Amino acid sequence: MKNVARKYLDYFLLGVLSAVPILVVVQIVVVFERLLRDIFLNVHGYYENYWITGLLFAVTILGLSYFGYRIRSGKTYVILLLESYLEKLPILSTVYRVTKKLIGIFSGDGQTKQREVVYVEYPKDGVWVPAYVTNQVGELFVLYVPTSPNPTSGFTVMVHESKVVRSSMTFEEASSFVISVGVDFPKAQDAAVKLLSLDEKNRLLNTEEKS
Repeated sequence: MKNVARKYLDYFLLGVLSAVPILVVVQIVVVFERLLRDIFLNVHGYYENYWITGLLFAVTILGLSYFGYRIRSGKTYVILLLESYLEKLPILSTVYRVTKKLIGIFSGDGQTKQREVVYVEYPKDGVWVPAYVTNQVGELFVLYVPTSPNPTSGFTVMVHESKVVRSSMTFEEASSFVISVGVDFPKAQDAAVKLLSLDEKNRLLNTEEKS
């Protein structure tokens, strides 16, 4: 009887774990749908005309798409004008500048050199984690170490170049690794070869120093 109950419990847990990714995606879609619906209803409540509301949404989408196209091919005069005004505002200029740099790093827009993932020993020696390279000044690396399962929370550290190990993972692969708590690890073999060989080398050096 216990074996039968355990078997059905295993089936149930397997079904729950299999449904979790689907539920996460559904939840994201629901949140996005609610956000759009609230915006639509607020705009419609102001004009009380579905045609005007739909037209405003269409114009907004087309306008943003046009700006994206112009920015991709070269900044527009309007964007440059807005940036020049924002840079003169004490607090907003800082927020805009930092936000723009962050978006540039993660989107790869003119930041291909900085879109790099490395391995670093954190929070102590012998514990390796993937980290995003957000800045580099000579041999000084500025790294963002994301935490699982939410890569938007983490720590910013500064380390010497000798403390990092180059990774072949992309930003997207590193984010997937963090979100999946290590289950999705496309470059596992590459990490094993680099990190294990380095740990073995350090162990041999420590043994020689003690002898």
